[in-house]
Amino acid sequence: MAVAVAALWGIRHLTRERVRVRVARVTYQDLQYTVPTNGKVELVSEYPVHAQAPGQVKEIYVDVGQKVKKGDLLIRMDDSDALASVARAKSALSSAQAALSDLEKGGTQDERNSFATDLSRLRLQRTQDAADLASIQQLQQKGAAAPSEVSAAQRKLESDDEAIRANQGRSTKRYSEGDRARLQAQVAEAEASLVAAQAAYNSVDIRSAIDGTVYSISASQFDYMHAGDDLMDVADLKDIQVRAYFDEPDIARLAPGQPVKIIWEAKPGMTWHGHVERVPTTIVNYGTRNVGECIITVDDANGDLAPNSDVTVTVTTQQHPHVLSIPREALHTEGVKNFVYKVVRDKLVQTTVGVSVVNLTRVEITSGLSESDLVATSAISNRELENGLEIIPIPVQ
Repeated sequence: MAVAVAALWGIRHLTRERVRVRVARVTYQDLQYTVPTNGKVELVSEYPVHAQAPGQVKEIYVDVGQKVKKGDLLIRMDDSDALASVARAKSALSSAQAALSDLEKGGTQDERNSFATDLSRLRLQRTQDAADLASIQQLQQKGAAAPSEVSAAQRKLESDDEAIRANQGRSTKRYSEGDRARLQAQVAEAEASLVAAQAAYNSVDIRSAIDGTVYSISASQFDYMHAGDDLMDVADLKDIQVRAYFDEPDIARLAPGQPVKIIWEAKPGMTWHGHVERVPTTIVNYGTRNVGECIITVDDANGDLAPNSDVTVTVTTQQHPHVLSIPREALHTEGVKNFVYKVVRDKLVQTTVGVSVVNLTRVEITSGLSESDLVATSAISNRELENGLEIIPIPVQ
């Protein structure tokens, strides 16, 4: 019986079924954790060109896509309205200055001439009245004139002096300090209006304020534009950023300076690079998502990433070079416990491991395994992996 039992056990041991299981080797790799999302390209250095005053577009000197330098002539507008404004401003200034000059001189030329004529007449009258008074006084000494006649002549001479003083006062103190301040304010206002009119005239010929590229033109030759209307847009297409929208759970992983990869479907095969410039500070609604807006600076833009285009950005939030790692499907988690099924002599041994970076394909192992160890990823069949399971290892890349 003993021999029979031993033979039976030997036969069963030799013929028992072993499960075919995919296995992978623990290796050193460079691992990183990335967060992908969508974003929109924005211009940083942009110069929107607007009509400074109402008028007609006389000529456009640039085309869409043309590179321009600061100061280059972009558009020439009809300057007739601007010239008329300058003329009106000059006329208003001349009138205000003339009024102030008249005040300083005591009145207009006609008024000053009138005062001078009146003064000459008054002085001539006084001379005559003074002579009459002297004659009456001599007659009084001879007894030929009454004292009342002398008094009347003296009063008349005093009246002449009062009239002369009044005339001189009107000619020299005709205006008050309030009149002077009002006219000075009118002159200052007219000067400011002239400066504004001349600036508007100088800006009729519109020039670029920056080095950049003309990327849109809104006006056509002979169009009549109102003040403030859009004419064209010039921008530095090398100075761009991406406004990216990260879902709320991913925001905590972001930090300034993290590297970013940018892809635009309109140019397949091309990749741009940048870095996180500003992390989200608040949560906003974006369609059906709650997102944080992150500003990404594009480091290698060369005018080939179109403004307002929709792009895909991938932020690398963690990078660990040359670390032990395993395929992600080899990792199992129960609560806070992480473990793998290590292959030891074609048998699975449940082994607790420490992990760090976990991305879509790999897991960094910080403890529990060594380089070249084998770990099980999955069975070829639907069989669940378990501790002590005997297997036939099937290596996978």
